Amino acid sequence: MPRINTAAKGRRLEHRTIKLLEAAGYSCTRAAGSKGVWDIIAIGPVSIRLIQVKANNAPGPVEREAMELFEAPSNATKEYWVWVDKVRQPIIKTLSLTRKWLEKSGE
Repeated sequence: MPRINTAAKGRRLEHRTIKLLEAAGYSCTRAAGSKGVWDIIAIGPVSIRLIQVKANNAPGPVEREAMELFEAPSNATKEYWVWVDKVRQPIIKTLSLTRKWLEKSGE
């Protein structure tokens, strides 16, 4: 079985994600090769979407913590999109509560 070029696969999935977002009216920027927290920043008329794109698996605990701790404007959502092989649409998850909010609320 041939080895899969994971960087190329990730790039393809990021472009698929951008295509869906642009069709929904967002302007997108891809953080190519940055190794940062977010792969795509999508800006719409009233909201911002910060997106991490994954193939087959959700982000691990360290990566999720970095996403949760990232400070973003109040109109921004923090999301990860998981593209499962041979499935047409991604699984989209939104991080609803940040650790900072939990610490402030005392939970």
